[in-house]
Amino acid sequence: MTSQEFKAWRSALSLSKKEAAMALGLSIPSIYNYELGYRREDGRPVIIPRPVALACAALANGLEPWRAVA
Repeated sequence: MTSQEFKAWRSALSLSKKEAAMALGLSIPSIYNYELGYRREDGRPVIIPRPVALACAALANGLEPWRAVA
């Protein structure tokens, strides 16, 4: 997932940065960095981890957290 795709995901779900952070279990600064594609602190590139990209896909498709069926 690219930074542009991440930003498009958040926009498509009409989530604020705070709401996106809460939904993904991330910090708000992480959301800023993912959308920029680099760390604001030092300019290093940021790669969006696969688990975050998969969580974005799950949320976009209305999936709920996994619950084992007894």
